Amino acid sequence: MTIATAHARPNIALIKYWGKRDEVLMLPQTGSLSMTLDILPTTTTVELTPAHEVDTFILGGTTASQVETERVTRFLDLVRELAGSTTRATVRSRNEAPTAAGMASSAAGFAALAAAASAAYGLELDSRALSRLARRGSGSAARSVIDGFAVWHAGVDDETSFAEAVEAPPMRLVSVAVNAPRKKVSSRDAMRHTALTSPFHSAWVDSTARDLEEMQAACRAQDFTRIGELTESNALRMHAVTQSAQPAIRYLLPESIAVFNAVQELRDGGLEAYATADAGPHVFVLSQPEDASAVSDALASLGEVRIAGPGLGVRIEGQGTSTQESGR
Repeated sequence: MTIATAHARPNIALIKYWGKRDEVLMLPQTGSLSMTLDILPTTTTVELTPAHEVDTFILGGTTASQVETERVTRFLDLVRELAGSTTRATVRSRNEAPTAAGMASSAAGFAALAAAASAAYGLELDSRALSRLARRGSGSAARSVIDGFAVWHAGVDDETSFAEAVEAPPMRLVSVAVNAPRKKVSSRDAMRHTALTSPFHSAWVDSTARDLEEMQAACRAQDFTRIGELTESNALRMHAVTQSAQPAIRYLLPESIAVFNAVQELRDGGLEAYATADAGPHVFVLSQPEDASAVSDALASLGEVRIAGPGLGVRIEGQGTSTQESGR
């Protein structure tokens, strides 16, 4: 196959990682747990171009920047090394989620790129191998390979740091996109800066490891309330540690805080909901399925709302099953 197209979706971490212990292998300091969404997909096509001397990257119909293209080329080099190939490629990708806005577009993007490039270069990877490969492009892309809920194991090396499916009770995430510009500090740069300058970073790592253990236990117990409590507290702790960096990094805007406050008011009024936010201003609100519409209606005045359920992991176009189901 010399051309392949893959579809992947963002995932939102309920227990987050924030900091890497190895930036080459993209190994996180802690594990994490997420929900892959059924909205905002990324579609990526990789076409081998033997006549070309360089890779080409088209993002959203426009030639990508040099920095973005170099990042894609570095990733394709990993795939080419696995495939024993030197052939260049043209990559065309389109995100439905806003790019670089804290809505996990890079997770979906590199999961889709990993799958499409692997197929185009003739690799046959099972879900663990594909998750490990996607991780090398964007850490959280390891989780977008997986259907529904996924735990990303921090591991100790390349072989042991991958995502796999976990069982969880039925849940929904209501996304609340606030009016905000493209973020100025990338997640990768912010993680590095936080780890180097925050006096609280080691406490974040220790507490997140405990949160992940508790979250996995809550998922096994189908305990939505505990899942929600852990989700919100872990998110607030992550944003607190970024703000404790020197100088501080602030992803949450006043509009974001207004959503968190509104969610607290919903709980006070008897509607169980819990807020989280990744490295950006947009907020996601966890609810039980039967409450999602009421939560969405209550928050509609604060931003553009959408209801997301657990979604499919990465899929290669023309194949009826995911890599984890087919064993590819």
